[in-house]
Amino acid sequence: MSQQSTARAAALAVSAQVDAFLTEPQIATLTTLRPDGSPHVAPVRFTWDREAGLARIMTVATSRKARNLLATPGSRAVLCQVTGFSWVTLEGTAHVVEEPGRVHDGARRYAKRYWSAPPNPPGRVVIEIEIDRVASLNV
Repeated sequence: MSQQSTARAAALAVSAQVDAFLTEPQIATLTTLRPDGSPHVAPVRFTWDREAGLARIMTVATSRKARNLLATPGSRAVLCQVTGFSWVTLEGTAHVVEEPGRVHDGARRYAKRYWSAPPNPPGRVVIEIEIDRVASLNV
């Protein structure tokens, strides 16, 4: 883990309850911005890596969410997981990653959280969000 990732993860200092909430096999919404600036919201499965301060979403490079991020490198993305009246929002800088080792790691983490492997279509990538802001309620 890089020094920047270590510092970001330490700054997040999420509670054990938030950390546990983010490991439940739930879905979340991912919000990115289209090139015209309008929001795009999609339901996603994701993984939370507290040590690295990263959230990861498996997708394909041709998906709207990936294309939004590729159109504006270094743009922000927001994940919000809601269960009943409890929620956690994760916000940060997002990157679409094609590097096979990181895509494989994203798929491994997904399989662990959701008890099954993610789809493996051609063009699979992982969106990595470097989380720098966390908000929650009733968690």
